[in-house]
Amino acid sequence: MIKIAFFDIDGTLLKMGCKEPTDKTVKALNSLHQNGILLCMATGRGYLSIPEFKDITFDVLLTFNGSYVMAGEKIIFRNPLNNNDKHQIIQNLNKMNRAAAISNEHFIVTNGTDEHLEEYFKFGNETLTIADNFDELCKEDIYQIMCACRKEEYAQILQGTENTQITAWWDKAADIIPLNCGKGNAVNAVLNYYGLSKDEAIAFGDGRNDIEMLEAVGTGVAMGNAIDEVKARADVICKSVEEDGVYHYCLEKKLIKC
Repeated sequence: MIKIAFFDIDGTLLKMGCKEPTDKTVKALNSLHQNGILLCMATGRGYLSIPEFKDITFDVLLTFNGSYVMAGEKIIFRNPLNNNDKHQIIQNLNKMNRAAAISNEHFIVTNGTDEHLEEYFKFGNETLTIADNFDELCKEDIYQIMCACRKEEYAQILQGTENTQITAWWDKAADIIPLNCGKGNAVNAVLNYYGLSKDEAIAFGDGRNDIEMLEAVGTGVAMGNAIDEVKARADVICKSVEEDGVYHYCLEKKLIKC
């Protein structure tokens, strides 16, 4: 019996570059809710960057790849970056001539810009804001650092750190988050908060940063447009986001009615 459903946003609920889900996706989410299933938005986006979809209410917002989780107005899990690691990473990026974007529940700013970082933000329909007081803002709790990079640069970015990891859903940029975080650990925190078991949870995702989430629930569903690594680690594969995969899967499994 499914009692909670976790959904990635970009590439899962939203077609890439779109601001609103399709009518069928909206119907699926609302039908699940009407059937008593809790809805959780689980995204790599920061708290200030999460979209508000018309006519859809999420019970849980899992943001920053799981570093900041809210159930209604209550913070049920928060895990900022290690302070020493945070400054070391920004120093490493400076040496690499890479701009860094930092974010928490109050702001999302950068110390510069580059083509791929701008493109990364555009996926979420955002623009970069360069802050003159970037160094001062860095002193606050930061949940996520974003930068343009390739996989072969990950080790250089994390050089000198001990409590931080990189997660990514795109091959030209990455999210830098606490080592003991990620969507999987956040899913466990949500299940514990509601007193639910793994078998009572389902999750949908398409990116590498969704793998832990798909493995933390009883049924991990990879979108048809997911990368091969995600499909290999998921329990099942549904149709792509372009084909309203979430809707058709829920319909086929009788989680909703037509």
